[in-house]
Amino acid sequence: QVQLVESGGKSVQAGGSLKLSCVVSGDIYCLAWFHQAPGKEREEVATVNTDGFPTYADSVKGRFTISLDNAKNTLYLQMNSLKPEDTGMYFCAADRSSWGGCSSRFFAYWGPGTQVTVSS
Repeated sequence: QVQLVESGGKSVQAGGSLKLSCVVSGDIYCLAWFHQAPGKEREEVATVNTDGFPTYADSVKGRFTISLDNAKNTLYLQMNSLKPEDTGMYFCAADRSSWGGCSSRFFAYWGPGTQVTVSS
């Protein structure tokens, strides 16, 4: 059984920084952060596999960093230079399959999400 629990979401001003955490239990290979803005579909932000190889959406490259602390079973998303359009729910997702890359794949396991609000 895989369980994911996010934390760290809060309200910040534009240009600020925030670090999200996701505690992971169970055996997984790929992990990801997704963003769902109000009234929009959920979008992939960043992924990482257990070897530490990351991928990023173009909209966050250079601003966000995904990392995995295997010793703490915790996934992180460091978000810098935040913009109002980064507002929304952020979800941690995981998948066990080691076949193929982690980006743009189906993720079987999801956390409940954490809310980030960026004000201008």
